[in-house]
Amino acid sequence: MKTVVILGPAYPLRGGIATFNERLAQELQAQGYNTVIYSFSLQYPAFLFPGKSQYSSEPAPPGLVIKTCINSINPLNWIRVGRELKQMAPDLILVRYWLPLMGPALGTIMKLAKRNRHTKIIAITDNIIPHEKRPGDVQFTRYFLRQSDAFITMSKIVQDALRRFEPVKPAIQTYHPLYDNFGDPVSQEEARARLQINPRTRLVLFFGFIRKYKGLDILLKAWKEVLQSGELADAKLLIAGEFYEDEKKYSQLISELSIQDSLILQTNFIPQSEVKYYFCAADVVVQPYRSATQSGVTPLAYHFDKPMIVTNVGSLADYVLHEKTGLVTPPDPFPLADAIRRYFKLGEGHFLPGIREAKKGYSWQHFVDLIGRLFKNLLVA
Repeated sequence: MKTVVILGPAYPLRGGIATFNERLAQELQAQGYNTVIYSFSLQYPAFLFPGKSQYSSEPAPPGLVIKTCINSINPLNWIRVGRELKQMAPDLILVRYWLPLMGPALGTIMKLAKRNRHTKIIAITDNIIPHEKRPGDVQFTRYFLRQSDAFITMSKIVQDALRRFEPVKPAIQTYHPLYDNFGDPVSQEEARARLQINPRTRLVLFFGFIRKYKGLDILLKAWKEVLQSGELADAKLLIAGEFYEDEKKYSQLISELSIQDSLILQTNFIPQSEVKYYFCAADVVVQPYRSATQSGVTPLAYHFDKPMIVTNVGSLADYVLHEKTGLVTPPDPFPLADAIRRYFKLGEGHFLPGIREAKKGYSWQHFVDLIGRLFKNLLVA
């Protein structure tokens, strides 16, 4: 394996998958592979995109070759890109699959590229069927998976879903690597000074795009219970991330619960250069999801040595060791409130040894080694 193409979002597109692809490309290059990312010139039509902008306002990641060329809704473009990759004949195409809407575009590109009878294709599958289901999900997913030679998943729930579609093709389940490309940790004092947060406040962080499945409403109700208990009267809940659904229902819930004064709302997209300040300012990160596969917030928290409170849905609990790297609770306001109170009774020091040990298995080198092993198996199959 000498030349690798990554098919998926990258700069100037923003978000967790783009960040992942860029960091993966950096690791592949560090290990000696010629690497190029084929990204989207049009990822989502504007009317389908739930946020404010699809594009980053920060500088491009250095040292990467990114071709902005895939149009997700133009079949003529799919044919052109597929033929270009067929002619290029990379040894391996790594393609990201997170949404069935992308199945026709990426599947067609893969199908045409493989006609050179040289290129192998490994799909890194974040989801099989997404959290918010839509017509065509099954058909688009099936079409995409047919074009792939092998798969990498990052959670058991996705691996199990994959096996319902593809019971035979090679597939490896591994951990989502650490997001170590958001800068080194800074002190809590520096982070709070940057965000203008009282250094003595006990601070809980909810981070990431706000969508129904992420359960922010569950956390808000739990937060009311925490405050009413009187044990954490000085605590603040920092909500950092852009709304990907109607903001009004959350504003109304906050008003009904009368918790406005205990919230710090930063509900815009958080630039990559600012992420470290939010994690380093926090005492604990809470993921109150209703459903989940894996979450990019988890490897971010691990990178910054932050304990987590997560709900026992999907594979979140596979990443968080209960009472060692964090706490695991049902997705319900009352047990979640109990978990938040328990965290502050135990304290950060209780969890740090477990976090530092657990995150050793989340390296990018290990992830690329798995890719290489899977590729070699395809050559001899």
